[in-house]
Amino acid sequence: MAIRETQGHGRLYDSVVDTVGDTPVIRINRIAPKHVEVYVKAEAFNPAGSVKDRLALNIIEAAERAGALKPGQTVVEATSGNTGIGLAMVCAAKGYPLVVTMAESFSVERRRLMRFLGARVVLTPRAEKGFGMYQKAKELAEANGWFLAHQFETEANADIHEATTGREILADFAGRRLDYFVTGYGTGGTATGVGRVLRRERPETRIILSEPANAALLSSGKPQARTREGEPAESHPAFEPHPIQGWTPDFIPLVLQEAIDKGYYDELVPIAGQEGIDWARRLAVEEGIFTGISGGSTFAVAMKVAETAPEGSAILAMLPDTGERYLSTPLFEGIAEGMTEEEIALSKSTPGYQMP
Repeated sequence: MAIRETQGHGRLYDSVVDTVGDTPVIRINRIAPKHVEVYVKAEAFNPAGSVKDRLALNIIEAAERAGALKPGQTVVEATSGNTGIGLAMVCAAKGYPLVVTMAESFSVERRRLMRFLGARVVLTPRAEKGFGMYQKAKELAEANGWFLAHQFETEANADIHEATTGREILADFAGRRLDYFVTGYGTGGTATGVGRVLRRERPETRIILSEPANAALLSSGKPQARTREGEPAESHPAFEPHPIQGWTPDFIPLVLQEAIDKGYYDELVPIAGQEGIDWARRLAVEEGIFTGISGGSTFAVAMKVAETAPEGSAILAMLPDTGERYLSTPLFEGIAEGMTEEEIALSKSTPGYQMP
């Protein structure tokens, strides 16, 4: 086998924000059933490591175009982490101060990443859930005249997925089968934006949406109470805390409502958090693909779809982020810091350079 060669992108980038998007679709070779083809879209290849880099960039640039965001104005947003990290990257590159509100239940490394990128992180009580951090961001924006990013309501969210994520999928599967597209939802931007594109240009593709089994807001059939502006008026009654960080806040976002109302998904498949953890670990160990609990959960649903999919079907699952921002979560439980007994035995199997 010849040595692999690379040739560069054929361009020089003016800013880190110009590298957002064009993430790879990767085939699953060892753990997918043999009668189907399973692929993942690896959003960890975005510059700040997640799919939320896309919406973070478009929220800021749409606000710049509209004149809603002034030079040097502070941006504020409520986030479970990935949007905040993406916003921190974009704001650092463009020169905007950023304040993030985040419930204390989300992983410590997410806070540290945002602060490393120059953001300030205001924690809200765990008991107040996502609704509490959302209301805190609104308070801070109103009290200080800051620009509130409104990731859960803004048209800029789904629009960027229609313009980039959906177009990339069409290009990558041009002339090929794409029988199933599988995604979870956080803000709902991916489901709505990609759903627009697939319904319009690949109507044969079945869209599978997922949510946590113990926080099945859509499956409950209960509507979300909203304000006149479309913001959540209260926490959704079907919500329970779940380990799939980045998925399903304790309200149904307005951005997702379009996908619900216009039927942008064919099936809704709840998944247990532990199944997502198990499949994320298998992706790492058996495929060398490093993703978080949300990616593992999406992939778990794709594996359920694969079990009964017709021969030759092609399935694409979204992997929203990288596993590194889950180090303090259940994803890494049982992963040793020191040497395991097996590793100690390996060390002792030869005489030199042993740890005391």
